[in-house]
Amino acid sequence: MKGSCFSGQGEVFGEVVFNTAMTGYQEMITDPSYRGQILTLTYPIIGSYGITEYDMESDSPQVEGLLVKECCRRPRNQRAQDSLSNYLGEHGIMGIEGIDTRSLTLHLRRAGTMKGVLSTEEKDSQVLHQKLLANREFENRDLVEEVSNPQSFSWAYPEKGRHVVVYDFGVKYNILRHLTLRGCRVSVVPHRTAAADVLSLKPDGIVLSNGPGDPAAQDHLIPEIKALLGKVPIMGICMGNQLLGMASGLKTYKLTFGHRGANHPVKDLATGKVHITSQNHGYCVDMDQMPAGTTVTHINLNDNTLEGMENLEQKWFSVQYHPEASPGPHDSIYLFDKFMQLMAKESGKGEA
Repeated sequence: MKGSCFSGQGEVFGEVVFNTAMTGYQEMITDPSYRGQILTLTYPIIGSYGITEYDMESDSPQVEGLLVKECCRRPRNQRAQDSLSNYLGEHGIMGIEGIDTRSLTLHLRRAGTMKGVLSTEEKDSQVLHQKLLANREFENRDLVEEVSNPQSFSWAYPEKGRHVVVYDFGVKYNILRHLTLRGCRVSVVPHRTAAADVLSLKPDGIVLSNGPGDPAAQDHLIPEIKALLGKVPIMGICMGNQLLGMASGLKTYKLTFGHRGANHPVKDLATGKVHITSQNHGYCVDMDQMPAGTTVTHINLNDNTLEGMENLEQKWFSVQYHPEASPGPHDSIYLFDKFMQLMAKESGKGEA
């Protein structure tokens, strides 16, 4: 497909994926879970409300490239601090407009997610195809290693409050915001941090964050996660859900084209309620052989895949979607309150 470059130059490779949300492009492009991917947006005009610092999900763009139908270069929004084209250009991220993104999305739904290449240097599609076939970058990259902060840090640290340690597999800032809004003292640790080191911080609870790529590539983390089970309350989000599944003996598999959007219906099996959720994942936990003590709590109503599970004996629960993104707008916020209640129950100090 041919289009016009509105930011960045050069040649980039990535996994081509699509997101059907009408808003939230800034949160998407700064979400570390999109590392290694060329993001296609189905909404026809992108950039109309600009870029603002508060809406960042990390400190820089994470996508390899962005494909849109039309880029709005003059945003109309009193909160805007920059335009999308300027922001991507400053960080060297390639943006391409003039693409029939809905046609591309239909192709990806039929054929499945696939590798792609964007280039402003080579115009011959056959040459680019051969470069793509020869590219082995996907096989060698540890995407979690790329996005996880190598140093521990504190996030808006209050003097009091429950101490939550967040494993950074590519954590979104809004997860940290929701924890601090509930009065938590938040410590963020690198993804390779040993369980003993985390427990030495005396946390009231632990969050396993979202992150990019294949969870099976992070199987070296499973012994550390197993060592945490039953020690303190744990909440898993997205990749955190997948890693908890692996630590419980479950397997993961790749979805044909993934779940990426802001209108995915998920049923809470405990209440029967259906929540409208924000999702961004290409892998899922296989729930066919659920181990004793672990139960399915949420199901995707589009394809009946697993969206949540818990093990009360081991003091953890997890969801595959993003409760911090709030497309409902508040359908899934209760999960953070559930985590607070679980920590309060464990500490024996009453309601948080």
